[in-house]
Amino acid sequence: MGIADHIGNLTSEVYEKVLLDEVKGGTVPNHIGIITDGNRRYARSLGLSENEGHVKGKQKLEEVLEWCMEVGVKIVTVYGFSTENFRRDRKEVDFLFHLINDALLDLLDDQRIYKNRIRVRIIGEKSRLPAFLTDTIALVERTTNGFDDFKFNLAIGYGGREEIISAIKRMYNEIQAGKFSIDDVTETRFREYLYDRELPDPDLIFRTSGEERISNFLLWQSAYSELYFSDVNWPDLKKGDFLKAIISYQKRKRRYGV
Repeated sequence: MGIADHIGNLTSEVYEKVLLDEVKGGTVPNHIGIITDGNRRYARSLGLSENEGHVKGKQKLEEVLEWCMEVGVKIVTVYGFSTENFRRDRKEVDFLFHLINDALLDLLDDQRIYKNRIRVRIIGEKSRLPAFLTDTIALVERTTNGFDDFKFNLAIGYGGREEIISAIKRMYNEIQAGKFSIDDVTETRFREYLYDRELPDPDLIFRTSGEERISNFLLWQSAYSELYFSDVNWPDLKKGDFLKAIISYQKRKRRYGV
């Protein structure tokens, strides 16, 4: 490493320390939803394969979860694989499922899960996932079920519209069975039929890669979420980029439609 690189790294560390101090002096979002976009664009920009981009994205997620815990965020929900992603090339889909499976198995051997009491849950249409992955999901959820200091939710085979339609169908079946009437339907009752009825609404939804949309992510839950879009591709995300998103959130006044 040259002198210029060393000075650059030192300057970056000082800048991140200033941002971190500012974040810790304000109100931190309890629940952050993250759309991890830009793995493939990152790979193409460096002449790497798309699969290599996804691996880099997995590694970045581990870093970001550490940053979230450092600033005091309690719940993180990550958009890992959407219902639309099923339309990608079959080889890429298979690679992603195995990458996710390996990442979940790695969690079981990661002492940070037990030290920080991290509960892991998967939300999405699990019936569309391969058996080897659903078996791993069940094992990870069962192992971490009693933890509650930090909650990590991974959306796999997830689509916000599909979640709402699924909830409507299950609610309708119970109305038809006479368990309650249509007049008893409220927002609170409807939430009980979502993939995770205990999941609170995200305070902040953060997306990388410069795309400014939520792409079918947590549609019901994000009605009053604050949105932040970063131009950086997910694997290139720096701690300073993440902290600036939190600071932007802290400067906003949440009105909830009032």
